[in-house]
Amino acid sequence: MHGARMILCSALACVALLTACGKSGSPPVKGPRSEDLPTYTVDGTFSLPSSPVWGRAHRRGGVVVGVKDDQPYLGQRDPSTGTYSGFDIEIAKMMAASLGFGVDHIQYAAIASANRETALRNGQIDYYVGTYTINALRKKQVGFAGPYYLAGQSLLVRRNEKGINGPQDLNGKKVCSAAGSSSIQRIQADYPKAVPVAYDSYAVCVDNLLTYQVTAVTTDNTILMGFAAKAPKELKVVGRPFSEEPYGIGVPKSDRAFRLALDTAIVAHEKNGDWRKAYDATLGLSGIPAPAQPPVDRY
Repeated sequence: MHGARMILCSALACVALLTACGKSGSPPVKGPRSEDLPTYTVDGTFSLPSSPVWGRAHRRGGVVVGVKDDQPYLGQRDPSTGTYSGFDIEIAKMMAASLGFGVDHIQYAAIASANRETALRNGQIDYYVGTYTINALRKKQVGFAGPYYLAGQSLLVRRNEKGINGPQDLNGKKVCSAAGSSSIQRIQADYPKAVPVAYDSYAVCVDNLLTYQVTAVTTDNTILMGFAAKAPKELKVVGRPFSEEPYGIGVPKSDRAFRLALDTAIVAHEKNGDWRKAYDATLGLSGIPAPAQPPVDRY
């Protein structure tokens, strides 16, 4: 794994960060511009004493939010400034504002996919916003507010790849995804002739794709579009999505009041236009128009 991360630094530095790697004419890095991002009105009167999670955050003076740090347009950390940006980060900010906390009172914690449920159960984070698909198995362990976005699993391949147009073409091929993700589980269950490879992050999967260690990377199309947009001459998304991935905000299962408060916040920020503005300034930079917003499931 240590070696894979070293490769990541060199290969993705060339195609994702697009620094001087001897490749002329590379396009500039696309990403959210701070001046285009919306601001969110903080509800200074909000109170939720029936919620243990909110009470802990209130005493602490801020929220701790689990996120991804390696997903372009969604949740990515700038290594030079430590700043997080992307659509999921904007969703996290909206929720914090509705809970009574401004952006200066948000602490982000990068949590790998395989560790999300544990982080919520042990109180390491207050809520999690990071391409977190709602499904029945996970709902046995944690609660979900939302969904706030509907994605679909797809495939990312090298630009010169001709033989992969969908999951049916993966027989005998190495396909990479994040450990613990629903994407790798679906490949294992529905396409058993594929050869699944798992790493802690999608960025390492993309690095292995660029260095010909795997044939494809699979996860939600939103994530893959971000990587393809960063390296359009090297990567492409192929085929049609072959799943529905409703993104939810993970919360501790026992705190129903907190979950319902976030449901209310999601609906409010959709109605007042914040959701659309956040999408246009982040995922919208990929050129894909904003999809319809899925109905919130207040279970």
